[in-house]
Amino acid sequence: MRLLKSTKVTNLHSNIANSFTRKATRAIVLNGESILLLYTQRYHDYSLPGGGIDEGEDNITGLIRELREETGAQNVTNIKAFGCYEEYRNWYKADYDVMHMLSYCYTCDIDQELLTPEFEAHELQNGMQPLWMNIHKAIEHNELVIKSSDKKGLSIERETYLLKRIVAELL
Repeated sequence: MRLLKSTKVTNLHSNIANSFTRKATRAIVLNGESILLLYTQRYHDYSLPGGGIDEGEDNITGLIRELREETGAQNVTNIKAFGCYEEYRNWYKADYDVMHMLSYCYTCDIDQELLTPEFEAHELQNGMQPLWMNIHKAIEHNELVIKSSDKKGLSIERETYLLKRIVAELL
């Protein structure tokens, strides 16, 4: 899969050798200029549905599971690789200093009807909800949050970059 971008936080811990890799999938589901996104109330941002790939799970199985859990999507078809976004972030627990995050992004189609999501406890606490959103408005919104919010999440810059690449390459 092609590398879309590789980033490191500006204050990355000097002991990068003490790192672990987290693999995740991100779903790109378009309907014209509308895109299926997750709105997170805690961070007031929009992101692509997706999440961590479980032990023993391949990327596609993880993509389908995460998409179903977070949005209620069903009958995921026409899955195609879009690209990988790589990040190096400081880790907040004592076992490691750095997290190496690989987000594998795929385009796909789903049935129009969404079932009820199956959110994890932290997702519910963060006020996460799936919705169809105009992609240009989502980018504009996230850019405003990046500029003006002190409560922005760590993923908003990745998500905004990916949304812009989607516009440039798929619309």
